[in-house]
Amino acid sequence: MKTGRAFKICRSAGLGALAAVGLAASLAPQQRNRSDHTPGFLSKSIPVPVQEKQDDVEFTFVRAVYTGLGGWGYYKSWQTDWPKADRQFILGIKRLTNIKVADTERTIPLTDPEIFKYPFVYSVECGHWDLTEAETTSLREYLERGGFLFCDDFWGSWEWENFQQNLGRVLPGAKIVEVPLSHPIFHCYYDIPQILQVPNVGNALYRGVTYEQDGYVPHCRGIFDTSGRLMVVINWNTDIGDAWEWADLPGYPARYSTYAYQMGINSIVYAMSH
Repeated sequence: MKTGRAFKICRSAGLGALAAVGLAASLAPQQRNRSDHTPGFLSKSIPVPVQEKQDDVEFTFVRAVYTGLGGWGYYKSWQTDWPKADRQFILGIKRLTNIKVADTERTIPLTDPEIFKYPFVYSVECGHWDLTEAETTSLREYLERGGFLFCDDFWGSWEWENFQQNLGRVLPGAKIVEVPLSHPIFHCYYDIPQILQVPNVGNALYRGVTYEQDGYVPHCRGIFDTSGRLMVVINWNTDIGDAWEWADLPGYPARYSTYAYQMGINSIVYAMSH
């Protein structure tokens, strides 16, 4: 999995523009008609891009399909924010970097051998993991072979305990630590000076709070392999994916979408170069 990771990358001019007219204006112009049933919100779906043949793809956004506590279709599952968050984040990668990214995302079960083709895997609602033995074995092999896991959108002490138990089965004895702000993942593309708590869209717009459950303080934790490579990044008490999904929503706070896109892109750059 280490082979073929070298790539050329440059910063897009004017990252600050990601806030107002920049990223939001370019993400999905087709969505400007408000067809969602929730008043004031843009359509939750985003059309599947016309897939042209891409022989020079360097990166594909992969979302992990896993066994969860709530069963198929439960609102806290691998499907949360999919597919809009993924497709909108892909558009952001295209605009803000020159990474040759696949036009469409992939959803891959943890037990599918296809997952070993990709250096970066995104997992959401990790506090509701209920991984099977086959899933833990496959994910362990994926990480030990050089893969990178980006965990997102789980909150509070109960979800943390469940996540920790499942991850402990994946990587027995591995130590979870706070990732220091001096680490390259915060500086390999954008300089990220602080860990920001990104709320769900309802809290961001209407409730004036950023936390859920007892998850008052955001954390970026991680697991390092024996060579010092960060192989799991754990975004706890924050919702990066919601900021990807709703960056095109008029009135959505720019500080949240800016942080989310920066953190996502930095993680991809790190995964592709370490």
